[in-house]
Amino acid sequence: MNWFPDKMCSVHGPKKAEGEINATVKSVSFGTLCGVDSRERGFRREPYMDENEKSDPVIQLNEVFPGDTNALNTLFGGHLMSIMDTAAGMAASKFCSEDVVTISVDALKFKRPAYQGDIIRTIAKVVWTSPRTIGVHVTSCRLSRKEWDPEEICSGFFFMVAVDGSMKPTKVPQFTPDGEEENRLHRMAKQARDGMRAGGS
Repeated sequence: MNWFPDKMCSVHGPKKAEGEINATVKSVSFGTLCGVDSRERGFRREPYMDENEKSDPVIQLNEVFPGDTNALNTLFGGHLMSIMDTAAGMAASKFCSEDVVTISVDALKFKRPAYQGDIIRTIAKVVWTSPRTIGVHVTSCRLSRKEWDPEEICSGFFFMVAVDGSMKPTKVPQFTPDGEEENRLHRMAKQARDGMRAGGS
């Protein structure tokens, strides 16, 4: 499965002057998926995945370093939220092929701590959409280097809005749940978003 562009093509014509871009790039920096708009650099991206792949989950691995822990040697909750938010943004951007920004986060449930040296495995999957908003379910687990048995430490819903080059909301493809688990998460995400709207967030 390929979640990254196979190639990027210049929008310029044949090279006529020194410094003018005229190349097909076979690889792309990770920043392309992290808010760097290729359109600002004079490139356009060709389609590189089918519709089913766009809704596949994003899996992210992070190691807990000494600077990530508190006086009890456990992972800062704020750092874990940042990891989960990053994974949610990647999943939403992959789904809609646009830049996205976080607009709200459902109450996160911290179940157990993670410790220095642990590996944090975060899985983010699109489970709900409205015309301009994408709901992503994110689950983080801790894994020790001796026992690679995942223990869930936190989960919740992150809601993203797709934006264009002017930072204005833009429409997104609509997600259709398939199967019992996707339908369950779809209902939960809708309930969470409706609750936030009722509360003014």
